[in-house]
Amino acid sequence: MEDLNSVTVGPLKRRVRQRRRIREIIKTKLQRNLSCSGPKVKRTLTGFFPVVKWLPKYKIKEYICGDLMSGLIVGIILIPQAIAYCLLAGLDPIYGLYTSFFANIIYFFMGTSRHVSVGIFSLMSLMVGQVVDREVYLAGFDLNEDSTRNAFGLNGTGETNTSVVNLKITALNMECGKECYAISIATALTLLAGVYQVLMAVLRLGFVSVYLSAPMLDGFATGASCTILTVQAKYLLGLKIPRHQGYGTVVVTWINIFKNIHKTNFCDLITSAICIIVLVTGKEIQDRYKDRLKIPLPTELVVVAVATIVSHFADLNGQFSSSISGAIPTGFIPPKVPSIELMPRVAFDAIPLAVISFAFTVSLSEMFAKKNGYTVRPNQEMIAIGFCNIIPSFFHSFTTSAALAKTMVKDSTGCQTQVSSIVSALVVLLVLLFFAPFFYALQKCVLACIIIVSLRGALHKFSDVPKQWRESKIEAIVWLVTMSSTALISVELGLLIGVVFSMICVVVQTQNPKVSLLGQIERTSDYEDMEEYDNLSPIPKVKIFRFQAPIFYANKDFFLKSLYKATDLEPFLEITRRRKLEKKAREKAVKKTDSVDQTNGDVSVSLISKDLDFHTIILDCSCVSIIDTTGVSTFKAVLKDYKEVGINVILACCNTTIIDSLRRGSFFGAGDKDMERLSFHTIQSAVCFATGTTQLVNDSPV
Repeated sequence: MEDLNSVTVGPLKRRVRQRRRIREIIKTKLQRNLSCSGPKVKRTLTGFFPVVKWLPKYKIKEYICGDLMSGLIVGIILIPQAIAYCLLAGLDPIYGLYTSFFANIIYFFMGTSRHVSVGIFSLMSLMVGQVVDREVYLAGFDLNEDSTRNAFGLNGTGETNTSVVNLKITALNMECGKECYAISIATALTLLAGVYQVLMAVLRLGFVSVYLSAPMLDGFATGASCTILTVQAKYLLGLKIPRHQGYGTVVVTWINIFKNIHKTNFCDLITSAICIIVLVTGKEIQDRYKDRLKIPLPTELVVVAVATIVSHFADLNGQFSSSISGAIPTGFIPPKVPSIELMPRVAFDAIPLAVISFAFTVSLSEMFAKKNGYTVRPNQEMIAIGFCNIIPSFFHSFTTSAALAKTMVKDSTGCQTQVSSIVSALVVLLVLLFFAPFFYALQKCVLACIIIVSLRGALHKFSDVPKQWRESKIEAIVWLVTMSSTALISVELGLLIGVVFSMICVVVQTQNPKVSLLGQIERTSDYEDMEEYDNLSPIPKVKIFRFQAPIFYANKDFFLKSLYKATDLEPFLEITRRRKLEKKAREKAVKKTDSVDQTNGDVSVSLISKDLDFHTIILDCSCVSIIDTTGVSTFKAVLKDYKEVGINVILACCNTTIIDSLRRGSFFGAGDKDMERLSFHTIQSAVCFATGTTQLVNDSPV
């Protein structure tokens, strides 16, 4: 019987993969995508409208109660929020109801999530409102909510501002007043955002969302919440201050508030204080007893109803000049194509709206799908939210997104399918058809209170900063930078700064990764970091170096410096040192020879070498995921430089991607002749090769 000690593992052989020609790939894809058949039409239809697939399988007895309950509760929550968030968007309340109605209907047909609630969202409303107010201001309208006078003096006062004549003409051609022009801007913006989202889905650009990290999104939402709080603060005090245009909205608005604090409307102030106390108390009771309460408390609806009744019978608007919502018409305004003339003005503004809208929708869909044990299709979610913006834009609606708070309500109240969205839409429809006029006397400060109290969750993130700092300082810094830039500069720039800064942090981490020298764990063939673990044995005459990052053009210098420091040997300096010593030795030998013999005989002096404590360096590539051409050149230079000082360099644990890159860069020589000598599958096999020992099948040394 053959001795086991003589058994060795033969080299692994790579499978030969046949690469298809580009022409063949294109031809196959065209045939697959352009062909038409009955099954393919059905598959396309069910893919585009998932409701066709799941609705026939709807289990009425099991699902209907949960869907009715959750849909009714979300619909009740939607009504005050839809009216309130129009303050953020700078639009009349009726448009918030339209948005909530149409978004729920469309997502029912096209969404793949069973629990997501799509509709009006505070962050989207804020971003829409900033664009609307900017364009309304440039068109010459007075930004005071209680005024419809045009700043051009169209009603006989003032002179036309020549810098905005074109916008004046546009507004006149549309036969628009302030409110009409505002919703025209919002619908044009919404249509473009929806088109961008559908294009991203068609072009498979959903990967853009991977650059929106969780700390960045949290920081962005918190910074935007600070902006929302600031924008709504004037309503709490009853101050009539136009929204600031440009950067630094938070700072400038608070300065203006304190400048006008003497104009506070005490009726609005007292109403705001009472409403906030009631709303916060209701939220706290809901949070504390959420396990006992089967349904959420309709605190917002109660506050709106009571405040409207009090305002109507006490005539708070007439007696104390309190700002009210005004007339809200019933029914639907005839559909209208969004203004093509306005689209160039808002084309750039629609990009962050589209990205944030689909990012929140996709992330919430995947989160609740995972929680409830089913899957969603992110690409279809992008298409769904895109059409939730495209189609409603023709019906005087503005940008929508999935909303976390309402989605959590749906999930906690027994929602099973998107039938609940139809129920919510029917609740909103009842208000649109019958009850909208009853909200005429509702004070704007009450709506502001609802918005501000809804920000509790986002503002609570401030208390999580110390914990986040302990867990990950880099993520905490990303959160702080994104939050600060969003709150102090602008929402759009805050998003851009957050994305860029988080990517810079990733690059910095790859440029300065952890490096280590490895030692062997006693009585095993495993190796670990000698700085992190005790009882590790270094391999005599061998240095094992691990670099925990990809190797590319941005960090190749750090790789070299780390390697030189870890091995305490920089080949170039060592060669230079040896040459200087050799030169001195030659000069000394020549002088000695001249003193003994005057002949010009040759003097032979060997290269003076340093007594090195190792003869081999093993580069552990297990943490190197990719390597570019600069990295390959760096490996070749390391191999050559260390060879000149008598040190062998070999690789271990290279994945196939690294091997292929090295082969293309001729690292293993012509025809890969040196591959078996330079690359090993495990550190143990590399160590055995370097030390000249035999290796068992299980890689343990003999």
